[in-house]
Amino acid sequence: MDFPDRRLRRLRSSDALRQLVAEYSLSVNDLIAPLFVREGASGPVPIATMPGQFQHSEDSLEAECHRLKALGLKAVLLFGLPLTKDAVGSEASNRDGVMQQALRRLRNTFGDSLLLISDLCLDEYTNHGHCGLLRPDGSVDNDSTLVRYGEVAVAQANAGAHIVAPSGMMDGQVRAIRQALDAAHHEMTPILAYSAKYASALYGPFRDAVDVEIVGGGNRRAYQQDPANFREAMAEIDLDLAEGADLVMVKPALTYLDVIAGARARTTVPIVAYHVSGEYSMVKAAGELGYLDVAAVAMEQTLAIKRAGADLICTYFAADLAEALQ
Repeated sequence: MDFPDRRLRRLRSSDALRQLVAEYSLSVNDLIAPLFVREGASGPVPIATMPGQFQHSEDSLEAECHRLKALGLKAVLLFGLPLTKDAVGSEASNRDGVMQQALRRLRNTFGDSLLLISDLCLDEYTNHGHCGLLRPDGSVDNDSTLVRYGEVAVAQANAGAHIVAPSGMMDGQVRAIRQALDAAHHEMTPILAYSAKYASALYGPFRDAVDVEIVGGGNRRAYQQDPANFREAMAEIDLDLAEGADLVMVKPALTYLDVIAGARARTTVPIVAYHVSGEYSMVKAAGELGYLDVAAVAMEQTLAIKRAGADLICTYFAADLAEALQ
């Protein structure tokens, strides 16, 4: 009698054996936790559309960073929420702005033991909600925006950012920021470029988290990427690398696993994937309804992102995953 070949199933026969032969594994070193700091807050403010996430005060931000560090995390991605907004996003580069104050405090507290990645954009700081300065006709002025990005990058680096992360998808932003940082003697500050950032419908909860609304019901499709396009993402990655990006990001993650895989095949620099607010909130909502096991799905989705080629994963599940990996 001919017996079926059982070599594959034999290697699945116990937890220990499955772990031994696993092709990919997740480590706490793979995770980056996004955090929000709100100017004037007296304590953590829950984000209704992102259960378990908060707009932090400076005190609660520091406490959360202590918790994350104790769990083994090595990096956080910071977003600042100012009290005052204007047409040019003045608070983004204000030495005493919410982001810069948070960076100084955390850098003084943690030194180099917790990496501070600063989101570098203007949408949280502008009164129109766009990622750049506007022309009189309401369109984004790419080139004047680059000047502001350089100013913001220097302010963040001066305040203690280990890595700056431009997310505005302006043409030439990496070159402009690199030149500004180098001129300000921050030659060793890396740039994490949001190289393939799509105009996704999955950012809704995030916009609640950062109190951003685009005036007039507009959108960012003129500068963020079309979800239909793959080759365009590869071209954007090539451009950012040519301009000096040290790391590149794909955002969102799960619905763009092909883009992550394409980026991995294209470059040797570290690739970061952002498991975004909508991806997080859908899982949390389904879990609250009893439709699925949130912890198991979070682990499975994060492994899928890693399997696609991401070196680092920015996710709101970072603390939960770190606890599970203990």
